[in-house]
Amino acid sequence: MKKLLYIFIVLNIALWPQVDRTKPPVPGPAPEIKIGSYEKFELKNGLKVFVVKNDKLPVLSVSLTLNSDPVLEKDKTGYISATGMLLRTGTKSRGKDRLDEEIDKIGATISTSAGGVYGYALKKHAETLFDLMSDITINANFTEQELAKIKQMMQSNLAASLEEPDAIADRVMKKLYYGEGHPYAEYETAESVEKFTLQDCKSFYETYFRPQIGYMAIVGDITLPEAKKLAEKYFAKWQKKDVPKHTYQSPELPRKPVIAIVDRENAVQTNILIGHPVQLSMNSSDVIKARVTNTILGGGTFRLFLNLREKNGWTYGAYSSLNNDPLIGSFLASANVRNEVTDSAITEILNEMKRIGKEPVPEKELQMVKNYISGSFAISLEIPQTVANFAINTERYKLAKDYFRNYLKAVSTVSPKDISAAAKKYILADRSYIILVGKADEILEKVSKFSDEEVIYFDELGNRPGIPEPAHEEDILSGEDIIRKYIQAIGGADNIMKVQDKTIMMQAKIQNYDISAVIYQKAPNKMLQKFTFAGMEQVIVYDGERAYQKSMMGEEELTGDNLEMMQFEAGLHNILRLNELGVTIENKGLDKIAGKIAWKVEIKMQGGAIIRHFYDQETGLRIREERTVDSPQGKITQSTDLSDYREVNGVLYPHLMKQNAGGMNLELKITAIQVNGGIADSVFKIE
Repeated sequence: MKKLLYIFIVLNIALWPQVDRTKPPVPGPAPEIKIGSYEKFELKNGLKVFVVKNDKLPVLSVSLTLNSDPVLEKDKTGYISATGMLLRTGTKSRGKDRLDEEIDKIGATISTSAGGVYGYALKKHAETLFDLMSDITINANFTEQELAKIKQMMQSNLAASLEEPDAIADRVMKKLYYGEGHPYAEYETAESVEKFTLQDCKSFYETYFRPQIGYMAIVGDITLPEAKKLAEKYFAKWQKKDVPKHTYQSPELPRKPVIAIVDRENAVQTNILIGHPVQLSMNSSDVIKARVTNTILGGGTFRLFLNLREKNGWTYGAYSSLNNDPLIGSFLASANVRNEVTDSAITEILNEMKRIGKEPVPEKELQMVKNYISGSFAISLEIPQTVANFAINTERYKLAKDYFRNYLKAVSTVSPKDISAAAKKYILADRSYIILVGKADEILEKVSKFSDEEVIYFDELGNRPGIPEPAHEEDILSGEDIIRKYIQAIGGADNIMKVQDKTIMMQAKIQNYDISAVIYQKAPNKMLQKFTFAGMEQVIVYDGERAYQKSMMGEEELTGDNLEMMQFEAGLHNILRLNELGVTIENKGLDKIAGKIAWKVEIKMQGGAIIRHFYDQETGLRIREERTVDSPQGKITQSTDLSDYREVNGVLYPHLMKQNAGGMNLELKITAIQVNGGIADSVFKIE
């Protein structure tokens, strides 16, 4: 018996199919996707409603999306986004405080934008949620007071973005990709935010918030009859009105590579953007092929990431995107790298862009990316709102009814040949814009080889600077000449020398916290700065020899560039004795600062620390200071804009200082300046 059993086992082993481990397993068929069903209906006013029942939790989410053509805002860019924020500030029957109170009372979330309204609450509060959302949508009430707050916030964000390389690069990208007269080329500026009015916001709201272009998704513990009852009760009264249609000319690609540089003199890294606009809409037959193609290139931790980060160690990450859009899509590859490897990084990005169109993608790599896409798609299905979005997109973009149900099947059929075709059509290395935000002196010569066209320069606002050159040789001033003009402009050397000590009191606000600051300075070279913020105090003191910084984090002695800058700034009369200090002063030419033409003067100290001053060409007054300082995050550039000059004891002092350091903005208002008050030396004593 044992012998028979043994033979049976041997036979089974011999007959069992053997696995060839030298070959990768053949991928199975794409999984059958079971997408939750939805139901839809339409109100008489044209509002389309999609209902997705999900009774796992007693909650409800309601999103209203408005589908209108983009609108040109021209010199008032920002009023559309401001309209979206104003929607959340009150209605005709509910002021902002009451609206906030009623939303908080039911533990709901309601957010608004220029493209619609979103709400979330427990099912038992469905009536109140619909009541509030419909009131916001249909009965919005805009006020000058709330608009003023929004404008102030927008201006603050804009000021911060002027020092953010990503935001700077984005502005240049919009200008180059889309060109003048296209809505996608527009972005907010300080001037445009200042210019638009409450009436502009009201006009947009009254024109474009109309039901017939609306798509409402109701997701959660709700039945179709319940959804119909709520929608009818609260949104049927929303009145239709003709909504304007807009068409725009599609931008053209450059015929050859174009290099654009924003010079950031203190930058140690270069932000690289490479790409161009593409004609790719949601209902194109190429959309899925394009997504697989871009994912291989840089839509995750794939080719660009593996090359620039893993292989070469030039960056923390390198990625790409290939976006579809009803109007005009875009391709973009990006990375932030050290200045010295900027040209090498560009070379590799362009090589990868070309390679994906020339070389067939290996099946193993292609399958890995398909698995990645399938996994991401499956995870998205766990979110009930996804099903509602599928329903709305199917309707908006006239997709096949089974488009999303067969999505993974379509992904699974994408071949290396499809990848090559999509790359040749949508990823064009030889017709791309190469946008660089970095130190021009260090990168210009190396990157010029990527195009035989002249390099285009932009400023941080996304404008071509257009800085005038002096017309005559005698108009060219030395750095010393410019500083002498400044000394005369603020009151002259005699009046400056009369100041033996001064106390400056300042106030500011950040994140709803008040900041108070006081600066004590005494001739010849003592200074103390004290900042109080949210009950915490920071003190920086220089006693003429040593400098310390004290805070709740402890005490630290300043060294290196930070010490040298402190020594320079502490000298009450140092602006009069630069030659004695052994610094070098150089006129670096004209620049444009806050709409004014200014001389840029670079002051380099003996230890190597550099400070840049910008002097208004017309008035001679200093309007900006820049310096690079050491921080826990490494070296950061700190800029301070100076304005509102007022006379105190014969000398002009700025009374408004707007400071940016590492993306943080601070507006300091000087409330008092006291001169020759007899400050004791003990104030500057370091214990």
